[in-house]
Parts: sequence; structure tokens; C-alpha cells
Amino acid sequence: MSEIAQGGGGGHGDKKVRSKKASTRVDMTPMVDLGFLLITFFILATTLSKPSSMSLAVPDKQTEKQETEPLKASKVLTLFLGKDNTVWALDRLAADDDKAKTDLKKVAYGPDLRTLIFQSQAQVDREHGKDEKGLSQFVCVIKPLNTSTYKNVVDVLDEMTVTKSKRYALVDALTTSEKELLGDKAN
Repeated sequence: MSEIAQGGGGGHGDKKVRSKKASTRVDMTPMVDLGFLLITFFILATTLSKPSSMSLAVPDKQTEKQETEPLKASKVLTLFLGKDNTVWALDRLAADDDKAKTDLKKVAYGPDLRTLIFQSQAQVDREHGKDEKGLSQFVCVIKPLNTSTYKNVVDVLDEMTVTKSKRYALVDALTTSEKELLGDKAN
């Protein structure tokens, strides 16, 4: 482990007697072994994070065309995901409505967006009630613009999960009235 090497004093008779200096050398081999054992222990003892994925419900393939009733704008919250992490929200209005220009809101991600979703959902439930299955008739339409990022889409889908919104749609095309409503925000 460690050695003490003793140097000789020289043995000259009339000179001062010096004390013998001991030099020490520590062998680090056991310390390296211990280090590798600790590293191995901590690697094997930690739980590695498992990749998590978000579950996304998609409708079944339909073999025959079924007539569906068009969505009423009074049941829909439309979210336009724009550049610089902005969300433009149109709450319970169609894009071609006269009040759409004044009611288009800029909303921040996080608590502001979550609050808007909860408020819109509560308003739709008060006005229209539940459907025959007991679900809310609230629908959220998510429209990422060309300037939005993948992170923006994931953040909004996370908000759908947090708010327990059962009906939402991810749409990549804007109508002409929506393009006119957004103007330069869509670029």
C-alpha cells in the first residue's frame, strides 16, 4: 500500500547529525479499483428514465361516407399557433363573423391558454349542455401556421390532455376567411 523509503545519513563523523527524512509514496491502485466499483454500483442502481409518449386518439377508418352535422361555431375554440410562441384564439366565433376581428385574442402558452380553454369549455357546457353520451360538446380546433414550431404543437396537445378535452382536431389548412382574419400574423 504505502512505502516509507529511508534515505541514508552518510556516516561522516564530525559533521552535524541530521535526522533521517522519510519520503512516502501512496499506491493509488486500490483507490482506482474502488472508484470503478462505485461507478458500476451507481450505474446499475439508478433507474433509467423510460421514454414517454403521448397517447393520441384518432378516429377509425370509415369505409362508407357518413353524413356528419357541421360544427357550430358557438361550440368551437379555434387556436392558431403562430411565430414567436404566440397563440391567436378565436373563441366560439367563425372567422367570417363581423366580430371576429375584434375578438381575436393573443394568448400565451401555459396558464393563460389553459384558463382560456377551461372558460370556453364551461361556456359551451352552459349554453349547449352535454351530448347523449354525457360528453361536453366543446371542440377545440388547433391550426398550426407555417411559422409555428413542433414544440408549439406539442405544448397545445399537452394542454388538451391537462384540460381533459375529449374533442379536438389538428388541422393544417386555413380557410380564405381565416387567412384574411389573420393577415400578416399567418406569415
